Amino acid sequence: MQKRSGVRRPKKKRSQAGDVSLRALFLVGFMGAGKSSVGRALGERLGWTFVDLDERIERREGRTVAELLRTSGEQKFRRAERAALRELLKELQSGSAMIVALGGGAFVQKENAAGIKSIGVPTVFLDAPVAELWGRCQQQKSRKQVDRPLLIDAQGFQGLYDARRPGYLKASLRMETSGKDAAAVAAEVARAFDLDRRKGV
Repeated sequence: MQKRSGVRRPKKKRSQAGDVSLRALFLVGFMGAGKSSVGRALGERLGWTFVDLDERIERREGRTVAELLRTSGEQKFRRAERAALRELLKELQSGSAMIVALGGGAFVQKENAAGIKSIGVPTVFLDAPVAELWGRCQQQKSRKQVDRPLLIDAQGFQGLYDARRPGYLKASLRMETSGKDAAAVAAEVARAFDLDRRKGV
């Protein structure tokens, strides 16, 4: 497993779509990484809209993500995911100030990653040791907070994480979340991108 440092600074590059990179941010990572909780905390901190892509898919499809995966299979779910993301990217190009949490498999789909890159929106990989991610997911499952159809056993979880991690590492910034609460991670992300001075954009 690759050695982890706490934070990898975002690459300095000009947005490909005007100033949109200063008004939007995507959170990516594996199950249990804290994308939704950090996204909500960051949205509240900045006064920006928080969007959970999985929730948007559920509204569009009239079914939960878990139901889509179980009844229609992953291929159909990924098509629905791409359609919801395309819709969201159009909104971002109009200048909406937004924090977006992607589902665990969304950013590793090449078409999705290319779409996000094409409008110059920064991406943040929220990471933690796989054992900690597994533990978080088990806690959520026991509390019935999240239904995760792809949550198999510990070995399968590790394998899926290892397969996806190279894709996550293509994000603009990698942020370690181990042992931190959502507010602390949100504060680190805001500092990394100097977002606090852009509150309420």
